[in-house]
Amino acid sequence: MRVSVMGQAAFGEAVLKRLIGDGVEIAGVSAPPAPSGGRADALWAAAEQLGLPLVATAALKEPAGMAAWRALAADLCVMAFVTEILPDEVFAVPARGTIQYHPSLLPLHRGSSAINWAIITGRTQTGLTIFWPEKGIDTGPVLLQKRCPIGPDDTVGSIYFDKLFNLGVDAIAEAVGLVAVDKAPRVAQDHRLSTYEPPCQEKHGEVRLHEPAERIYALIRGCNPQPGAWIMHEGAKLRIFDCRLTGEQEAGMPGRVLRVDEAGFDLRLNGGVLRVSRVQPEGAKKLPAGEWAAAAGLREGFRFR
Repeated sequence: MRVSVMGQAAFGEAVLKRLIGDGVEIAGVSAPPAPSGGRADALWAAAEQLGLPLVATAALKEPAGMAAWRALAADLCVMAFVTEILPDEVFAVPARGTIQYHPSLLPLHRGSSAINWAIITGRTQTGLTIFWPEKGIDTGPVLLQKRCPIGPDDTVGSIYFDKLFNLGVDAIAEAVGLVAVDKAPRVAQDHRLSTYEPPCQEKHGEVRLHEPAERIYALIRGCNPQPGAWIMHEGAKLRIFDCRLTGEQEAGMPGRVLRVDEAGFDLRLNGGVLRVSRVQPEGAKKLPAGEWAAAAGLREGFRFR
């Protein structure tokens, strides 16, 4: 069975190498080409090194790109981390169709920021889905799913890189194997249970300090590393990244700074204390919170609002 791989970045590269290692015949690859003078995408670079036919993903929106895609004569397409919105006809080109990776337990958290919203909404479990894409955002029949816990301190980064990355590569390899022997399910999603959230953007990362501590902590973790949850300090946004929530109860108004030291600062919340260890001032790079606090003159008793 000839398989085309569509994707990008390290995940797309890992999927390509896994399929090749499993002995799958690769018909070609679609990925974003390197911008002029920029760094090559990991999947594009890997395919180029292997001498595989390449089609720019954005080109699949044009007749010439579609002609090149058809010329690959793939039996199956694997979509591994694709951010382009593509015409439905792209999925139907391979004889056996197209399968796609999505980092949630569909029909939950459809959309491009599935991991963010699973954490922000307080879920304790997430996972991934390999499904058959169709018209609509993440609405197609399910081929297989894998589950993983969301720990109390997990971030988007830890869920993706420590849990869903390798699990996803294995799941795609398993799905390709099922398609090859004509044993791949097509289980309809229960659309009554579906959720859809927009891309998680800066506007969603505003920390409202009057809210419960657990909700604030979930928001910060669900915006780490992108887009970064933020509070205001002296008229500018201060993004909070690495932090820990303790169950301690201390007197004071929400947003009050309880302690400042070389490692960071403690922030009083409704229902706990947030130990902040890494921040990003507006217009600057991320840095240790203690370093920022010293430079900004942050003192015990200051209240963020």
